[in-house]
Amino acid sequence: MTASLVVFLVALPLCIGVAVASGVPAELGIISGVIGGLVVGAARGSTLQVSGPAAGLAALVAETVAEHGVAMLGVIVLCSGILQIILGVVKLGRMFQAISLAVVQGMLAGIGLPLMFSQVYPMADSKAPGVPIENMAGIPGLVADIVTDRQAMIATLLGVVTVVLSFMWKKVPGPVKKVPAALVAVGIGIAVAALPGVDVKTLQVGDLLAAVSVPGGEQFAGLADVAIITSILTFTVIASAESLFTAAAVDRMHSGPRTRYNTELIAQGAGNTVAGILGALPITAVVARSSANVQAGAKTRLSRTLHGLWLLAFALLLPQVLALIPISVLAGVLVHSGWKLFGPEEFPKMWRQDRGEFVVMTLTTLVIVATALLEGVLIGLAAGIVLAALRMSQTVIRQHVEDDTAKVVMAGNATFLRLPKVIEALEGAVASGKERIRLDLTGVTHLDHACRNQIEEFTAQQRGRGLRVELLMPGPAAPVSPDETVEPPPTSTPASAPAPARSPGPDAEWFYLDTRPLPDDYAGRSPLLG
Repeated sequence: MTASLVVFLVALPLCIGVAVASGVPAELGIISGVIGGLVVGAARGSTLQVSGPAAGLAALVAETVAEHGVAMLGVIVLCSGILQIILGVVKLGRMFQAISLAVVQGMLAGIGLPLMFSQVYPMADSKAPGVPIENMAGIPGLVADIVTDRQAMIATLLGVVTVVLSFMWKKVPGPVKKVPAALVAVGIGIAVAALPGVDVKTLQVGDLLAAVSVPGGEQFAGLADVAIITSILTFTVIASAESLFTAAAVDRMHSGPRTRYNTELIAQGAGNTVAGILGALPITAVVARSSANVQAGAKTRLSRTLHGLWLLAFALLLPQVLALIPISVLAGVLVHSGWKLFGPEEFPKMWRQDRGEFVVMTLTTLVIVATALLEGVLIGLAAGIVLAALRMSQTVIRQHVEDDTAKVVMAGNATFLRLPKVIEALEGAVASGKERIRLDLTGVTHLDHACRNQIEEFTAQQRGRGLRVELLMPGPAAPVSPDETVEPPPTSTPASAPAPARSPGPDAEWFYLDTRPLPDDYAGRSPLLG
């Protein structure tokens, strides 16, 4: 019971703030919070994870609403929920854990940075210009407006106090720090807004039931639009990934039952399906509410379910209280959330741990900021795959000349990414001018089609020119015919006997051995002319 009240107090300002940041009525944020508690919270996927409207999707929702309207949001969220249920039923929930951590952190940073800059404007009771780049470029002009406007300065100070409280509240001694910082900031904001001479913008809250907008036939007809389908896929991937990544993080916070990922994905899908039917905001698991739930001592799903009930009761019985909350305070709460998502300390940490992953993380962040969330995540995933392919394709090539033979020994993974290096080694063997070439690939653990084709073509070409080429390829040992007899090895080797020549192991197989005698005039030939 105590944990549910704590989560309710944390969730209330976040639900409203996310709705305002998303460009939709505040009531829709509360409706999504209620669904996150009563629908998702009652499911059996995760025990302590709390769901609701998330700051991480605010920018994506705002962009979607600006392009397609609030009415289409319900259809998009509804279809995303159905897709999530399908993904959970076919047991693809674990698939999201295979995404590179660098891409995930880059995605969160790319969400958090624009969120901070977009919410700086509501902190000053102003309107953000538009896309992240424009918001960043407009900061100097915003500062000039704040300095010359007394009410804007008061609103900004309330937002700054909210941000400072959000960072410093945990250091307050005594039991007072158990009260959520956002709630304390809301209380201060309401008190300041009530002072004479203060005229800051406050929430405009209407009837909760009147805000419900069930999608109709006109909205469902929009599914023929490619842009709508793209939005559905984007919401599905981002909401699912954020929920399941949060589940992994929450599991590390407690020693209770672990998350069942496929079941949790179905639960998230059920929540988004209901939210879509009611025309509300998309739902994901939220770290701030989940960590508050764990820290408050929750042990079962009851706390997260009850928090949705408290949200519903508050919105229905005390809606006039919501209208007293300054918008700048809610913006300050979201600026703090954006900073936590951005996580600037993760960049130097990643640089120290893995320079390649740092590049992937930074690239993902920059592309999201410069373009959009989906493009950034796709490019980040592509960069992560290329990095993994380059690291997997570690080919060691040694070249040396021994008597009349130019030897090329390869080991590791030979893929098309290392093809230029392979070709260079083969050309070097020909340029040595020796009458024999031996290519030893028995140490190669993986030989892809491009490299195999190149080596076989080289072998055939050089033999056609008259060179003797021996090719030792990787592969299983050749089977022994039943008619063949194999002599057992001697039990002892005389001290005077020479050491046996080192031969390939049992997993190697000889191919294409050239046993033809050298032509009589070979000594006078140029190896390049044949």
